[in-house]
Amino acid sequence: MSTASIFAEKLLQIKALKVNIEEPYTWASGWKSPVYCDNRKILSFPHVRDYVKSELANTILEAFPDAESLAGVATAGIPHGALAADLLRLPFIYVRSKPKGHGLTNQIEGVLTPGQKVVVIEDLVSTGMSSLEAVQALRDAGADVIGMCALFTYGFPQAEEAFEKANVKLITLSNYTALMEVATSLSLVKAEDSEKLQEWRLSPATWGK
Repeated sequence: MSTASIFAEKLLQIKALKVNIEEPYTWASGWKSPVYCDNRKILSFPHVRDYVKSELANTILEAFPDAESLAGVATAGIPHGALAADLLRLPFIYVRSKPKGHGLTNQIEGVLTPGQKVVVIEDLVSTGMSSLEAVQALRDAGADVIGMCALFTYGFPQAEEAFEKANVKLITLSNYTALMEVATSLSLVKAEDSEKLQEWRLSPATWGK
Protein backbone atom coordinates (compact mmCIF):
# COMPACT_ATOMS: atom_id res chain seq x y z
CA MET A 1 0.00 0.00 0.00
CA SER A 2 1.30 3.46 -0.90
CA THR A 3 2.04 6.19 1.64
CA ALA A 4 -0.91 8.16 0.24
CA SER A 5 -3.28 5.25 0.94
CA ILE A 6 -1.80 4.42 4.35
CA PHE A 7 -2.11 8.01 5.53
CA ALA A 8 -5.62 8.28 4.05
CA GLU A 9 -6.65 5.25 6.07
CA LYS A 10 -5.22 6.83 9.23
CA LEU A 11 -7.20 10.02 8.56
CA LEU A 12 -10.34 7.94 8.25
CA GLN A 13 -9.55 6.01 11.43
CA ILE A 14 -9.43 9.21 13.48
CA LYS A 15 -12.56 10.54 11.71
CA ALA A 16 -10.72 13.50 10.20
CA LEU A 17 -12.82 13.12 7.04
CA LYS A 18 -16.45 14.20 6.95
CA VAL A 19 -18.70 13.71 3.90
CA ASN A 20 -22.15 15.29 3.57
CA ILE A 21 -23.49 15.65 0.04
CA GLU A 22 -27.00 16.64 1.14
CA GLU A 23 -25.84 19.43 3.47
CA PRO A 24 -22.43 20.53 2.17
CA TYR A 25 -19.98 22.57 4.21
CA THR A 26 -19.27 26.21 3.35
CA TRP A 27 -15.62 27.21 3.10
CA ALA A 28 -14.23 30.67 3.82
CA SER A 29 -14.05 31.21 0.06
CA GLY A 30 -17.82 30.71 -0.15
CA TRP A 31 -17.43 27.42 -2.00
CA LYS A 32 -19.83 24.61 -1.13
CA SER A 33 -18.03 21.41 -0.29
CA PRO A 34 -19.41 17.91 0.34
CA VAL A 35 -16.12 17.04 2.02
CA TYR A 36 -14.27 18.41 5.03
CA CYS A 37 -10.82 17.13 5.98
CA ASP A 38 -9.81 18.20 9.50
CA ASN A 39 -6.09 17.49 9.79
CA ARG A 40 -5.94 19.31 13.12
CA LYS A 41 -7.26 16.15 14.75
CA ILE A 42 -3.92 14.47 14.00
CA LEU A 43 -2.27 16.25 16.92
CA SER A 44 -4.59 14.48 19.37
CA PHE A 45 -3.50 11.00 18.22
CA PRO A 46 0.17 10.32 19.05
CA HIS A 47 0.53 7.31 16.71
CA VAL A 48 -0.74 9.31 13.73
CA ARG A 49 1.24 12.38 14.76
CA ASP A 50 4.43 10.31 14.93
CA TYR A 51 3.66 8.80 11.52
CA VAL A 52 3.24 12.24 9.97
CA LYS A 53 6.44 13.52 11.59
CA SER A 54 8.42 10.56 10.26
CA GLU A 55 6.93 10.67 6.75
CA LEU A 56 7.41 14.44 6.48
CA ALA A 57 11.06 14.07 7.48
CA ASN A 58 11.59 11.22 5.01
CA THR A 59 9.90 13.17 2.22
CA ILE A 60 12.07 16.22 2.84
CA LEU A 61 15.25 14.13 2.89
CA GLU A 62 14.29 12.49 -0.39
CA ALA A 63 12.77 15.40 -2.32
CA PHE A 64 14.67 18.35 -0.82
CA PRO A 65 18.03 17.08 0.49
CA ASP A 66 19.50 20.61 0.34
CA ALA A 67 16.94 22.04 2.79
CA GLU A 68 18.53 24.35 5.36
CA SER A 69 15.37 25.36 7.22
CA LEU A 70 11.67 24.49 7.48
CA ALA A 71 8.91 27.10 7.54
CA GLY A 72 5.44 26.29 8.86
CA VAL A 73 2.40 28.11 7.53
CA ALA A 74 0.31 29.47 10.41
CA THR A 75 -1.43 28.00 12.07
CA ALA A 76 -1.94 24.37 11.12
CA GLY A 77 1.45 23.92 9.45
CA ILE A 78 3.36 25.03 12.54
CA PRO A 79 3.20 21.92 14.77
CA HIS A 80 3.96 19.44 12.00
CA GLY A 81 6.78 21.59 10.65
CA ALA A 82 8.30 22.00 14.11
CA LEU A 83 8.15 18.25 14.76
CA ALA A 84 9.77 17.43 11.41
CA ALA A 85 12.44 20.10 11.91
CA ASP A 86 13.27 18.64 15.31
CA LEU A 87 13.66 15.17 13.82
CA LEU A 88 15.85 16.52 11.01
CA ARG A 89 17.80 18.83 13.35
CA LEU A 90 16.98 21.80 11.14
CA PRO A 91 16.10 25.39 12.07
CA PHE A 92 12.38 26.21 12.10
CA ILE A 93 10.47 29.40 11.39
CA TYR A 94 6.83 30.14 10.72
CA VAL A 95 4.87 32.52 8.53
CA ARG A 96 1.78 34.44 9.62
CA SER A 97 -1.04 35.20 7.19
CA LYS A 98 -0.19 38.88 7.69
CA PRO A 99 2.26 40.91 9.79
CA LYS A 100 1.59 40.92 13.53
CA GLY A 101 -0.51 43.92 14.57
CA HIS A 102 1.71 44.88 17.52
CA GLY A 103 5.17 44.41 18.97
CA LEU A 104 7.76 43.84 16.23
CA THR A 105 5.01 43.52 13.56
CA ASN A 106 6.71 40.43 12.16
CA GLN A 107 5.12 38.23 9.53
CA ILE A 108 7.95 35.70 9.70
CA GLU A 109 8.83 34.48 13.18
CA GLY A 110 12.25 33.01 13.90
CA VAL A 111 15.62 33.54 12.27
CA LEU A 112 15.76 33.56 8.47
CA THR A 113 19.12 34.05 6.78
CA PRO A 114 18.96 35.63 3.30
CA GLY A 115 19.61 32.99 0.66
CA GLN A 116 18.70 30.15 3.04
CA LYS A 117 17.13 27.15 1.28
CA VAL A 118 13.68 26.75 2.83
CA VAL A 119 11.01 24.07 2.56
CA VAL A 120 7.52 25.26 3.47
CA ILE A 121 5.30 22.97 5.55
CA GLU A 122 1.52 23.11 5.13
CA ASP A 123 -1.20 20.88 6.54
CA LEU A 124 -3.69 21.12 3.67
CA VAL A 125 -3.75 22.60 0.17
CA SER A 126 -7.10 23.61 -1.32
CA THR A 127 -6.85 26.54 -3.74
CA GLY A 128 -3.22 27.04 -2.74
CA MET A 129 -3.60 30.79 -2.37
CA SER A 130 -2.75 31.09 1.34
CA SER A 131 0.13 28.63 0.93
CA LEU A 132 1.61 30.59 -1.96
CA GLU A 133 1.17 33.88 -0.09
CA ALA A 134 3.43 32.40 2.61
CA VAL A 135 5.93 31.42 -0.09
CA GLN A 136 5.93 34.98 -1.44
CA ALA A 137 6.44 36.43 2.04
CA LEU A 138 9.48 34.20 2.49
CA ARG A 139 10.86 35.11 -0.93
CA ASP A 140 10.35 38.80 -0.19
CA ALA A 141 12.39 38.30 2.99
CA GLY A 142 15.26 36.77 1.00
CA ALA A 143 14.56 33.05 1.37
CA ASP A 144 15.28 30.58 -1.40
CA VAL A 145 12.06 28.54 -1.26
CA ILE A 146 12.95 25.19 -2.82
CA GLY A 147 9.56 23.55 -2.34
CA MET A 148 6.58 22.75 -0.15
CA CYS A 149 5.53 19.64 1.73
CA ALA A 150 1.87 19.32 2.70
CA LEU A 151 -0.01 16.62 4.52
CA PHE A 152 -2.94 16.61 2.11
CA THR A 153 -4.15 18.15 -1.14
CA TYR A 154 -7.57 18.18 -2.76
CA GLY A 155 -5.78 18.26 -6.11
CA PHE A 156 -7.86 21.08 -7.57
CA PRO A 157 -6.75 21.94 -11.13
CA GLN A 158 -6.52 25.65 -10.27
CA ALA A 159 -4.20 24.88 -7.35
CA GLU A 160 -1.90 22.81 -9.56
CA GLU A 161 -1.78 25.66 -12.07
CA ALA A 162 -1.03 28.19 -9.33
CA PHE A 163 1.89 26.18 -7.95
CA GLU A 164 3.30 25.68 -11.44
CA LYS A 165 3.01 29.40 -12.18
CA ALA A 166 4.74 30.25 -8.89
CA ASN A 167 7.47 27.70 -9.65
CA VAL A 168 6.93 25.84 -6.39
CA LYS A 169 7.41 22.08 -6.25
CA LEU A 170 4.63 20.57 -4.11
CA ILE A 171 4.92 17.16 -2.46
CA THR A 172 2.06 15.78 -0.34
CA LEU A 173 1.71 12.76 1.92
CA SER A 174 -1.81 12.02 0.68
CA ASN A 175 -4.47 13.39 -1.63
CA TYR A 176 -8.17 13.47 -2.37
CA THR A 177 -8.07 10.62 -4.89
CA ALA A 178 -6.36 8.25 -2.46
CA LEU A 179 -8.72 9.29 0.33
CA MET A 180 -11.83 8.60 -1.75
CA GLU A 181 -10.49 5.24 -2.94
CA VAL A 182 -9.80 4.09 0.62
CA ALA A 183 -13.09 5.51 1.94
CA THR A 184 -15.02 3.70 -0.81
CA SER A 185 -13.19 0.42 -0.19
CA LEU A 186 -14.07 0.66 3.51
CA SER A 187 -17.72 1.46 2.66
CA LEU A 188 -17.41 4.86 4.32
CA VAL A 189 -18.46 6.49 1.07
CA LYS A 190 -21.24 5.02 -1.04
CA ALA A 191 -20.21 3.95 -4.53
CA GLU A 192 -23.11 5.95 -6.01
CA ASP A 193 -21.76 9.12 -4.32
CA SER A 194 -18.27 8.75 -5.80
CA GLU A 195 -19.24 10.40 -9.10
CA LYS A 196 -20.70 13.46 -7.33
CA LEU A 197 -17.58 13.76 -5.19
CA GLN A 198 -15.38 13.60 -8.27
CA GLU A 199 -17.48 16.28 -9.99
CA TRP A 200 -16.92 18.54 -6.99
CA ARG A 201 -13.13 18.11 -7.09
CA LEU A 202 -12.98 19.02 -10.78
CA SER A 203 -15.11 22.16 -10.39
CA PRO A 204 -15.42 23.17 -6.71
CA ALA A 205 -16.31 26.80 -7.46
CA THR A 206 -19.48 25.89 -9.39
CA TRP A 207 -20.48 22.64 -7.67
CA GLY A 208 -23.88 22.72 -6.01
CA LYS A 209 -25.05 25.89 -7.74
